[in-house]
Amino acid sequence: MTTLNRPKKKKKPDWPDWTFETIGVLRSAYKDKFGIPRQSGMTPEAKGWIELDPHPFFAQACKDLDRFSHLWIVFVFHEHRSKSWKPSIRPPRLGGAKRVGVLASRSPHRPNPIGLSAVKLDRLELDHPDGPRIHVSGLDILDGTPILDIKPYLPYADVIESANSGWAEGPIPRTPVDYTDRALRDIEARVPQVPNLKHMIQEILELDPRPASQRRKMPADAEASEGLAFGFTIADYDVKWEIREKRFLVTEVVDLIDGKPPHQVK
Repeated sequence: MTTLNRPKKKKKPDWPDWTFETIGVLRSAYKDKFGIPRQSGMTPEAKGWIELDPHPFFAQACKDLDRFSHLWIVFVFHEHRSKSWKPSIRPPRLGGAKRVGVLASRSPHRPNPIGLSAVKLDRLELDHPDGPRIHVSGLDILDGTPILDIKPYLPYADVIESANSGWAEGPIPRTPVDYTDRALRDIEARVPQVPNLKHMIQEILELDPRPASQRRKMPADAEASEGLAFGFTIADYDVKWEIREKRFLVTEVVDLIDGKPPHQVK
């Protein structure tokens, strides 16, 4: 269990501490933090499932869950690797150019690394031999993420018509995506394994998955960025792409070797 090192205080308040047990694990195509959408629902083709504890109680706990169209998933940012947190961060939505308070953001580097995502419920598989499975889509969660809780999404309570988006207001920029003939052949060859692979690649790249520092230094519409090459991992594949004429060009999609892109394998 990871314990966060909070900033030192003169006197710790007399507040109770608490620990939680994982009730399941999420399985998704996102094997690496790079390339994961920054919010749920932005990539509808991102599908996966929650593997719940095989104890019979959890199958019973899912009774009538499939009467809802969407769910809230409460999870742990288990791979952010930091045992401390800072009071302000540079959110990617602002290009990393401005700081905001961490509690005014959805950064994983929080006092407690807890995440919350709204996802679409596709179907329940309660009789799976390894325990109940909840199939969902619109994910923004890393494969292997510990799940703490699941709650139904309630439009009458969760949709607030008068709400605003604070500093995140405004349209979300999207970059056009093209494919080389080789990339299209690579994707077509993998359709039997991942039928929606092209849609997933498209949705991820349109949102520019690069860290804010890269996007700020190497914007897609800058002449100096022409020809720069990048890559990200999705499912069992390494997607290679470049900046070409202010667009993102997917050049090839290759299989991972032992979970790594071929150029990282010695």
